[in-house]
Amino acid sequence: MIVDPGSASRVRFLVCSFFVAGLLGLSVATAVVDAQAPRVLPEGELPKDRRLQPPKDLNGYHPFLVPETLDAWKTRSKKLRRRVLVATGLWPMPRATPLNAKIYGKVVRDGFTVEKVHFESYPGHFVTGLLFRPAESAGKCPAVLSPHGHGGRHQDHGKKIEQLIRDGQEKHAASGRFPKLARCAQLARMGCVTFIYDMLGYADSQQLSYQLAHRYAKSRPEMDTPERWGFYSTQAELRLQSIFGVQTYNSVRALDFLESLPDVDPERIGVTGGSGGGTQTIILCAIDHRPIVAFPQGMVSTSMQGGCTCENCSLLRVGSGNVELTALFAPKPQGMTAANDWTKAMMREGYPTLQKLYGLYGVRDRVSCASHLQFPHNYNYVTRGLMYELFNRELKLGLKSPIVENDWKPLDEKERAVWGGDFPKPPGGDDYEASLTKDIDRISTTRLAALSTKGIGEFRRIVGGAFEAILGVGLRTSGEIERVRGTKADRGSYLEFTDRLEVAARGEVVPLVSLHPKSGWKGDVVLWVDGRGKDGLFGDDDKPVAAVAKLLDAGVAVLTADLYLQGEFLRDGRKPTKAPVVANRREFAGYTFCYNDTTFARRVHDISTLLEFIGADSRAKSLGVIGTRGIGAHVALACGVSNAKIDSIFVDTAGFRFESLKSYRDLDFFPGAIKYGGVPAMLALCAPRRLVIAGERGRIAGLVAKTYAAAGAEAAVRSVDADAVAVLDAAASATLTKR
Repeated sequence: MIVDPGSASRVRFLVCSFFVAGLLGLSVATAVVDAQAPRVLPEGELPKDRRLQPPKDLNGYHPFLVPETLDAWKTRSKKLRRRVLVATGLWPMPRATPLNAKIYGKVVRDGFTVEKVHFESYPGHFVTGLLFRPAESAGKCPAVLSPHGHGGRHQDHGKKIEQLIRDGQEKHAASGRFPKLARCAQLARMGCVTFIYDMLGYADSQQLSYQLAHRYAKSRPEMDTPERWGFYSTQAELRLQSIFGVQTYNSVRALDFLESLPDVDPERIGVTGGSGGGTQTIILCAIDHRPIVAFPQGMVSTSMQGGCTCENCSLLRVGSGNVELTALFAPKPQGMTAANDWTKAMMREGYPTLQKLYGLYGVRDRVSCASHLQFPHNYNYVTRGLMYELFNRELKLGLKSPIVENDWKPLDEKERAVWGGDFPKPPGGDDYEASLTKDIDRISTTRLAALSTKGIGEFRRIVGGAFEAILGVGLRTSGEIERVRGTKADRGSYLEFTDRLEVAARGEVVPLVSLHPKSGWKGDVVLWVDGRGKDGLFGDDDKPVAAVAKLLDAGVAVLTADLYLQGEFLRDGRKPTKAPVVANRREFAGYTFCYNDTTFARRVHDISTLLEFIGADSRAKSLGVIGTRGIGAHVALACGVSNAKIDSIFVDTAGFRFESLKSYRDLDFFPGAIKYGGVPAMLALCAPRRLVIAGERGRIAGLVAKTYAAAGAEAAVRSVDADAVAVLDAAASATLTKR
C-alpha cells in the first residue's frame, strides 16, 4: 500500500525531517572516519551467500524447475517473457516502420521458385534473404520462417558430403551439400512459402560485419562514449543494445514480411532453425504470438547455452535457461532432437521437464524430442525429416507420410546474391554501427518520453515493469525471509541487535544491525543504507553517529545492514574495485550478465529484502528509508518497485548518472539503466511517496516533477542543497524540542 502524502502524520514529518538533516550532517561530518560497526558473523567468517561463489557461465548447469500448477507457470511465464523482451531491447516493442520490401530475381526449380529479398527492419537497416515459394498453389499458403544459424544460409559441406552420405546424415550429393537451403526447397515443395534470412554478418547482411557480430573480443574505447558508441560498449549495454537484440528484432520483422505477402495465410506460420538459428527460434517463439509450430534444433539444453556473442545478451538467462525459454511456446506444438553434443542429456533432463510442463496444459504429446546420439551437432536429412512430419501435421498440409526430401540443382553464386545490379550493397562499418545504435536509442527515447502524457499507471507498467524485469524481482520465488537471531546488547539508552536475514530460495544473506530505543518507541522505523555498509552509521568511537543518535533519542528505531560486497561480505576488509566476471578472453558483458545479476541489482535485492522484512513486522507503524554515499539510486529503485508501506524516502544521488560509467565491470553497472530513464526514472518511481533528494544541487529532474504531478503529489517531492545543512539541522532540532 502507498500512503496518501496529504495524510502524513506529525510523527512521519518528524522522521522525514530528521533523516534529511541527519543525512546531510553525516555526509559532511563523517566522510573520513574509520568506523567499525557491530559484526553479525564471527570475525573472519563470510556470509554463506550463493552470490559469493564464482559467477555462472554459458557452460554451467541450467535446469528448468517446472512449477507445480498451471497458474503458477502462467504467472512466471508472463514475467519471464517480459524479461526476454527487456533483455533484447524490445520492451516496449518499437513501433513498426515501413518494411520497403523488395522481391526480385526469380529462379525456377522443379516444384518451387526462389526470389531475392531485402527489407528494412529499422529505417536504413536491411534484412536480406531468399524467398522459396511453391511453383503452384491455390489460395493462401502456410509459411515457414527459417533463421539459418552459424555457417550462413549458403553453408556448403563441400567434399564432406560423401562422408555424410555414408554416415546416413545426408542423402543427396547435390542439394545435400547446402543443408539450410535444402530444407527451404523441400518446405516449398510441400506447399509452404519459406523465407531464410541472413543472420548479422553472414552472406548479404554486411552492414554489421561477421567479425563484429560473431568474433568480437576486445573493447573499443573510441566506440564507447556518450556521444558515439557501438555494440558491446558500456553505453550500448546501458541501453540494452546488442547484436542478439538486433537479430531478434530482425526475426520479428521477418514475420511481419511473411504476413504481408498476399499468398501467405497468417494463421499458419511455423519457425525452424538449427544451432544459432535454433536459438533464434526459441527466442522468437517465446515473444511473438504468431507462430503456431516450431522446431528449435540443436540448442534446447540444460548445459551449453550458446557460445557466440550473437547468442548471448545481458539479463537473458539469469535464473533461467534454454529449456525454460523453449517452454514459453507451450502449449503450441514443437519438436527437436538430442545429438552427440551439448544436447545429449536432453532425453533424461530437459525433455522430461518439457513434457511435465506441457502436461500442466493437458497436452503432453505436443512436445517431442528424438534421440539421435549417433549424430554430432546437426540439422541433417534425418532431423529435417522429423521436422517435415511435424509441420505437415500442424500446418495442415495434408501430405502423405513419410515425406521424402528430393534432390535439386543448387543455386549458383549469382542466383543467391541479394545485392548487385539495381540494388547496390548498403553502407556499413563503424560509422554505420554508431548511427544504428544512435537511431535505436532515439526510437526508444521518443517512445518512452510519450509515457509522460499517459499518466502514472502507464509509466509504472513500462518503466517500473522494465526495472522489475532487470532486477528479476518476482521471477524467482523468494520464499519467506528467515531471521536468524544473533546478539542483543544493552547500550544504555538503546538496545543493539545483530541478526542475519536469509532468503533460502535465492541463497542470499543480509547481515543486519538494529538499534532500538529503550523508551518512547511508538512504531517509527528508519532503514538507513550507506555506501560503506553498516560502518557508515558508526563513528570512530564505534558509537552511532550524531544523526542516528538523534533519531534514537526521538524514539525512532534505526536499522542498517551490509549489502552485497560491503562490510562482512569482504575478506580482510578488501573493498572490490571491479565486479566479478566469468573467465572468458572476450570482453563482453553478456558472457557474465546473461547468467548473473550485477552488483547493483544484488544490492537492490538486499534493500528489497530489508523492506519486506520490516513491512512484515506489525509493530512498525511508519517507515522512512535513507540512502547515502553511493547508495541513493539503489534505494530509490528498491523503494520504487516495492509494495512495502513506505512513508518517506531520502536519497543522496551525489549527482550520479549511469552515462558516466566506463566499463561493464563497474560496481554500479546496471544494464538498461539509461534506456529506461536512469536515476531520474528511479526517483520518479517513488511517486507519490514523500521523497527528499540531495545531490542534485537543489534541482528536481523534469521526469521526477512530471511523474509526481501526474500522481497528484507535487508537494511530496523536494530537492535540498548541501549548503542548507545548518538550516535543516536547526529545523530538525526545533521539531524534536516541540515533541
